[in-house]
Amino acid sequence: MLKKLILLGTAIVALSAPAMARELKSAGITVGPFSNPYFVQLAKAAEAKVKEVTNGKADVTTLSADYDLNRQIMQIDGFITAGVDLVLLTAADSVAIEPSVKRLHDAGIVVVAMDVTAQGADAAVTTDNVQAGQQACQFITDRLKGKGDVIIEDGPPVSSVRDRIKGCKEVFAKSPEIKILADSQRGEALGDRAFDVIVNLLNTFNKLDAVFAINDQEAINTDLAAKQRGRKEFFIASIDGSPAIEAALKRPDSLVAASSAQDPTLMAEKAVDIGYGLLQGNKPPQDVILIPPQLVTRDTVAQYKGWTPK
Repeated sequence: MLKKLILLGTAIVALSAPAMARELKSAGITVGPFSNPYFVQLAKAAEAKVKEVTNGKADVTTLSADYDLNRQIMQIDGFITAGVDLVLLTAADSVAIEPSVKRLHDAGIVVVAMDVTAQGADAAVTTDNVQAGQQACQFITDRLKGKGDVIIEDGPPVSSVRDRIKGCKEVFAKSPEIKILADSQRGEALGDRAFDVIVNLLNTFNKLDAVFAINDQEAINTDLAAKQRGRKEFFIASIDGSPAIEAALKRPDSLVAASSAQDPTLMAEKAVDIGYGLLQGNKPPQDVILIPPQLVTRDTVAQYKGWTPK
């Protein structure tokens, strides 16, 4: 009987003990399209931080899923085969990626989502995208004095896009004379057909007062499409605070008037710190870490410091 009690006590101690720290020998990174400088910076900053916390010892594989869920699934399966310890993931679809995240967990791999949430991930680090949408659309509302015709240009089925649009619509809803002419392009305002979709929007609506673009790429494309058609009657607010949008805000001929800036370097570094901590048995204080955005306008761009260098 005494032997059984001793064994039971040992089991209880074992169950209550903290998880053994694991070494970070290799990491896999899969993000959005490298045609977007934001994801280039996010990936480079994550890779650099992994090297930093491991004193350069960890192997890092960095890939772009290009908003293609099937491609990302194949990339994740490759990470599992390679036996990485940590995956940093910008999901192509925040919900549909869950089975792949489960396979990573089944293989004993820690998963941290960056930029957007990923169903089932151990943790996520994102911009406060609801607030970013609110900032950009409050700017639009204030400039229009609560009255005007606007378009919302959407994006892929990820949490950041949903939250940005949610925050934007919350602001517009407070001004009944703000009319949303279009808000659903099935995510095609980004991607291969993006420019054509934006052109079609401009051809459909002969007069606009403002456009909310869910990222700076959309804003730049919209500005270009408007120039080609001689459209000057509206202005654009977006999200990212990218170097390209800094330049646009400084050009007097640009329709871009504001961007709610996020910081891919800070985001990536936090994600790596959390992932490394999880390997050491340290759970983050929250499952989702939100980083506040910063609104940048023509009036404030001279003081804007831009993205943290990678």
